[in-house]
Amino acid sequence: MAKVRRPRSAPSKTSEATTVADLIRDVARRLVKAKVVFAHGTGDPVAEAAFIVGETIGVPPGRLDAKLQSRFTVSQRARVGDLVERRIKTRKPAAYLLNRIYMLGVPFYIDERAIVPRSYLGEILDSDTFAGEDYSLVGDPAKVKAVLDLCTGSGCLAVLSAKRFPNAKVDAVDLSADALAVAKRNVADHRLGKRIRLLQGDVFAPTKNARYDLIVANPPYVDAKGMARLPPECRHEPKLAFDGGKDGLAVIRRIVDEAGAHLTPQGGLLCEIGRGRKAVERAYPHKRFLWLDTEESEGEVFWLDAGELGAGV
Repeated sequence: MAKVRRPRSAPSKTSEATTVADLIRDVARRLVKAKVVFAHGTGDPVAEAAFIVGETIGVPPGRLDAKLQSRFTVSQRARVGDLVERRIKTRKPAAYLLNRIYMLGVPFYIDERAIVPRSYLGEILDSDTFAGEDYSLVGDPAKVKAVLDLCTGSGCLAVLSAKRFPNAKVDAVDLSADALAVAKRNVADHRLGKRIRLLQGDVFAPTKNARYDLIVANPPYVDAKGMARLPPECRHEPKLAFDGGKDGLAVIRRIVDEAGAHLTPQGGLLCEIGRGRKAVERAYPHKRFLWLDTEESEGEVFWLDAGELGAGV
């Protein structure tokens, strides 16, 4: 989600708030006091407050800075107050309350049928890593013809992949019919129905013998200990989207073991694994993982090219 500049002046009481900046400060203060967890597209109370206020007044994150000194209506303030009260009492992620999430500034629909998207993969796909430079992992983006998005959930990464690789057809796979219903709406909203195919099934099964220039995967990777410690906000999300088995690698192992049979010779696998780097490296000591960092993550996404995955063998 786009970062929002923090308002500088001193906090004011809700009843005295007159500008959007005032209202954001008031909401942030309430969220901090309530000790809600921020992990669903916003990483701190100010960002979440800005998201709630921005959506209420109809201003997306990327344009909110210009509206900080604007006034809001009485009805908008009441709507914000209701949302904050529900956020605190129910512990539902704000994205579910608003049925909205942003990735790279792109808006998506979301509800409880799918996990709230907060993947680092979108940022990596949008970076120079896939820009067709001499050092890029994938050549000319325009020459990428087939992309597979495993564990697509709400379809956000499938949509972003289609936008990143303008000539590619994208297959988006998920085991959950409910999640795919959300993905279907997002694909339609972005008018990509002719380029994105939604497939229900277990990992590679519905793709049959298809091969891809790029496989993107954000699978369940929370281990048993992590599942037991999930905060209340995450317990509103589908368990299937989190549960990676005892060591968190149940699905990841299958992806790594089977990906080679579904890649073109120049292709590769881009996979997010959370904090499972050590476990993955122990499980595959002879594979040369390339770890890709973002502004907010380190060692949570890996790349394995077709050769490392035995493509064509």
